[in-house]
Amino acid sequence: MEKKYNIAVVGGGPAGYVAAIKASMLGASVVLFERQELGGTCLNRGCIPTKSYLKTAEVLMQIREANSRGIINDPTASVDLSKVVQYKNTVVKTLTNGVGMLLRSRNVTVLNGEAILESSTVIRCADKRYQAEKIIICGGSVPGQLPIPGSDSDGVITSDQILDLKELPGRLCIIGGGVIGCEMAAAFAQFGSEVTIVESENKLIPMMDEELSELMLKSIKNQGISVLIGEKVTKIEKTATGLEVNTNEEKIVVDKVLISVGRKPDLSCLGEIVGEISLESGFVKVDEYMQTNIDGIYAPGDINGINMLAHCAFKMGEIAAENAVSGNRRKYTANLVPSCIYTSPEVSSVGITEKEATVKYGESGIRVGRFSFGANGRALASGERVGMVKVIADAKYGEILGVHMFGPGVTESIAEAVVLMDQQITIHEVSEIMHPHPSYSEVFLEACADALGRAIHLPKK
Repeated sequence: MEKKYNIAVVGGGPAGYVAAIKASMLGASVVLFERQELGGTCLNRGCIPTKSYLKTAEVLMQIREANSRGIINDPTASVDLSKVVQYKNTVVKTLTNGVGMLLRSRNVTVLNGEAILESSTVIRCADKRYQAEKIIICGGSVPGQLPIPGSDSDGVITSDQILDLKELPGRLCIIGGGVIGCEMAAAFAQFGSEVTIVESENKLIPMMDEELSELMLKSIKNQGISVLIGEKVTKIEKTATGLEVNTNEEKIVVDKVLISVGRKPDLSCLGEIVGEISLESGFVKVDEYMQTNIDGIYAPGDINGINMLAHCAFKMGEIAAENAVSGNRRKYTANLVPSCIYTSPEVSSVGITEKEATVKYGESGIRVGRFSFGANGRALASGERVGMVKVIADAKYGEILGVHMFGPGVTESIAEAVVLMDQQITIHEVSEIMHPHPSYSEVFLEACADALGRAIHLPKK
């Protein structure tokens, strides 16, 4: 046995590195195993790289529209994809180096290599064995796949691989119209690819409020992206002219196919305990304390499938570490989880949808308020007139049940709604809180006031 630790963390993604730092802060001796790069999918192949691409796409969009603001420029601007990748890699390296520095500053031992559990207290890595009193497994997730004939063809790529393409595909088909699919479509359409989205559901971003789905579909089409809704891909064939994507209704010939249908857990770290640990729908089953059915083993983050978002992984990692080190019984609650999509315009949401609220409370039991960015001074001055904010509240007390935003800066604005909902501030109180003018945040204020029939900047109904 190489060394004994109080806590061993397997995986250095958002759940893992946060768990390691928290455990060290609480006084534990900690070792963290990472087989690839610190930061996991989020920093290296997910949240951060995609935001770098989307910001580049946004800059391109602004350049092309600058003439309308009186700026004389060349609206035929294009991208050098190899330099887009280089810039992305610089951002990623800065952040992963930062994570490494944080771990060193907390005296966390970081070991590079494939870590496999031999038991509930022993981990093997690079032919060496390490012992720990408690183990926190943060294996994360990998891109999901579909059993489509031809999906293993050359040119069919995952959301990980698309971020390292050095040449821009002339024609790109994206299978899946969820968060990743819409974000990649928006980026590559601005870069110059001819993009088609194929979505098997009857709407884009199907997990969100229906009005947001409608707005996203309209926005995506306005960006020149083709959308096939309610269609399933039946096979992919390699032809002389490219990859032929066959759906139940159409045939599309493209250069690249991105399969973007969510993610599945990476269970490769479970090793010898794979038959002992409880799984549910393929994910590691945990209780509200992030503990598995095996005493002393915790599993925060994507590997448990509860909320496959980085900010949820941060919170789960903290809770797992606190419970593992201190023996506390701190619970993970996920009733107010903000969801964000970083297209232009942006999308964000927290709480329940209007449809869910109607089912739960009845039509007469809720109030719904809306306000458009097209009626907001800051948005108009910025050329960001598309979108709206919708607020759903309990009719009796004015409790905010859900907030759904589509427009500029809403991935930042949603934080205000989360805080207010967490503190149980009602729409009666929000409508009296002063917001700066001119600002995008006024749209949320006016939507709350509209739910009460008191919006000053809306005509009388």
